[in-house]
Amino acid sequence: MLRCCYYLLAMICLLGIVLPEIAEGQSVAAKDSSYLVVRNIIVTGNKQTRTSIILREISTVPGDTIYYRDLANTLEERRKQLLNTSLFLNVTANIKNWNGDNADLVFEVWERWYTFAYPIFKLADRNFNQWWVEKKHSLSRVNIGVSGNQENLTGRNDALNAALQFGYTQRFALQYNLPYIDKHFRHGIGIIASYKRNREVNDSTSNNKQQFFRKDEFLRQVYMVGLNYSYRPAINTRHQVFLNYNYEKVADSVAILNPNYLGHGRTRIRFLDITYRLTYIKADSWVYPLKGFNLVAEVGKKGLGPWDDINDVHFRLNMAKYWELRPKTFAALGIRSQAKFSNEQPYINQQALGYGDDYLRGLEYYVIDGTSFAVLKSTLRQELLSFKLKLPIVPKKFNTVPVRIFAKVFGDAGYAYSKYPGNGFLNNRMLYTAGVGVDIVSFYDTCLRIEYSFNQLGQKGLFLHTSVDM
Repeated sequence: MLRCCYYLLAMICLLGIVLPEIAEGQSVAAKDSSYLVVRNIIVTGNKQTRTSIILREISTVPGDTIYYRDLANTLEERRKQLLNTSLFLNVTANIKNWNGDNADLVFEVWERWYTFAYPIFKLADRNFNQWWVEKKHSLSRVNIGVSGNQENLTGRNDALNAALQFGYTQRFALQYNLPYIDKHFRHGIGIIASYKRNREVNDSTSNNKQQFFRKDEFLRQVYMVGLNYSYRPAINTRHQVFLNYNYEKVADSVAILNPNYLGHGRTRIRFLDITYRLTYIKADSWVYPLKGFNLVAEVGKKGLGPWDDINDVHFRLNMAKYWELRPKTFAALGIRSQAKFSNEQPYINQQALGYGDDYLRGLEYYVIDGTSFAVLKSTLRQELLSFKLKLPIVPKKFNTVPVRIFAKVFGDAGYAYSKYPGNGFLNNRMLYTAGVGVDIVSFYDTCLRIEYSFNQLGQKGLFLHTSVDM
């Protein structure tokens, strides 16, 4: 545990991301005194989105002064702030109605489609390669169903989502998030409820590979209901609190195969968990950043009151810094880390590396169970192409698809701690991977990553991902 904590501290120092910069802000040189006084801020093109919601995202108000030398950068920054809401396909920012030193800022927005109903086709395995190679692209390990999303439901950037899923995991989920409930647009709330069940269970790990147990009956059922509260005092900072009630039960056969699956040979557990999360994003894009800084810090407690079948305190810290080294050349350095106390946890609460977004590129075929971990990731990108595709038939408003293609090289290093590693040969040791790849990025938050990676075990291969890594 100490070794993992020392490693995490060393990576934070190496990253060189200084939180005081968050509070200091940007100073303006005074050698050029020519400025513009903002008379009005005008928004056009919004049919569903309330104008007040758009103005909330623009950190400029009538009466502000903008130095001429900063004008172009300020308008571009405000335009990107609106794009980062994911409410719009495109935004333009202009200055109109000049009168001496006074003028209006005019933002024209192109709203997205907000209503989606689409089929679910989702792999049950952790990534594409595990499904395609290790599970021999079996269709029995695919989830199918239908999902309906109504984003921007009332024009306040609120979202109602429902999903009905069959296949490997049968699941139903309903969620609603309202980001602002007060007139100052700072406080928000959300609710979620879900139920899922499986006939196959990942009941254990051997040699850093997931082991599965399957029967015709349902072996595992999970219920969850939750509330969340958010506080967003400024554009870049958000505070969130999550409170969830969890109930899980498994068949007797699962507890017999692995008595530590739910701990102490239990077949059912229930627990409350509460989590506080701080998010700070100061980047050119919240989806695929190339310049700026991201921070997510989290502290949580599982097990409250009489609902404490799982009991832990955990800390998470994810940070990334992005630079433009020269035109079309970008670098990124980041860490993902977790520390969980105590080390005595049931199997389902020991997911460290290889799960979700916490993995080293090049070790996609492995999982590393444990209670604490730290990963350092570095990437160097070069933009190769940037163009727009015209789609036939589609309405003119939506028929232009922007595409950017980046070549990249990357390297990762990490460490995961487990008090009981068993036969895990990747636990409690330094890990290293590297590779090259191509990212294909478009709108609607889509990214296709094609990566050729190798690791310290001498293994190499081509890996596909559809999520942004760093």
